[in-house]
Amino acid sequence: MALAGLTGNVAQDAAAAYLDELAHQRRASPLTLEGYGHDLTALLALAGGVALDQLKHHDIRRFVAQLHGRGLSGRSLARVLSAWRGFFNWLARHHGMSQNPCLNVRAPKSKKALPSVLSPDQAHALLETEADGLLELRDKALFELCYSSGLRLAELASLDCNMAQDMAAGEVTVTGKREKKRTVPVGTQARAALAAWLARRGEVAAADCPALFVSRRGTRLSMRMIQLRLERWAKKAGLGAHVHPHMLRHSFASHVLQSSGDLRAVQEMLGHSSIGTTQVYTHLDYMHLAKVYDAAHPRAKKK
Repeated sequence: MALAGLTGNVAQDAAAAYLDELAHQRRASPLTLEGYGHDLTALLALAGGVALDQLKHHDIRRFVAQLHGRGLSGRSLARVLSAWRGFFNWLARHHGMSQNPCLNVRAPKSKKALPSVLSPDQAHALLETEADGLLELRDKALFELCYSSGLRLAELASLDCNMAQDMAAGEVTVTGKREKKRTVPVGTQARAALAAWLARRGEVAAADCPALFVSRRGTRLSMRMIQLRLERWAKKAGLGAHVHPHMLRHSFASHVLQSSGDLRAVQEMLGHSSIGTTQVYTHLDYMHLAKVYDAAHPRAKKK
């Protein structure tokens, strides 16, 4: 393929081939592939009719500025640049592209927002809400497990019934990002909620469906539906806050760290490659301690 032809449909085919390599040779997750697909589509749209080998550093900086102007955060733009950088490296290997125009282009810095978490009282109120009917039995098991074990949304949705025996024994093994497996504990309340759901799962599940959590149609429950059901459950519990599955994961990490102070154990249970990623929860822990101090210390109280 001539470099001069890397525009239009030819460029789209090259992007598709790169994504195919990520999927089959590097085993990128479906969410990563979806995100990279959006990022490469944005690149081709911004490039317009300019061939990819004609793009320069100043073009990439201009594209980043345009996306920033549309509201993309520094963190999102860093991911976009990572996708573009990888694509141009792939073009260099497979199509002889001489330079990567993304090199030394940085995303603008954005404020580091701390993750949103529930307080222990809010988590208790959410999970102590009584289930009304078969589907809410499923939902209660979902959310108990998510909070009990700190699972990601994709990990939660991918669970199968053949894992139920291990969960009943107090642990679950999941495959996280980059195909990395980890085993995490399952708490007493989560095990009880799972047992209640499994006792009635057969009333709705299709005979050939391996999924642990199924929809009213008997098929695997989608990630989007899990999000919607949690929003509904939070309203039923009267929390008055937007609750999403990752908030339960954040709450798990924050509450375990508050109780144990063991950052390394929290890192392992979350499946973080770097402890630096986990350290954000130490800031939440400090905020918790600061509130306790302000409420309890005689010289900290406002008169």
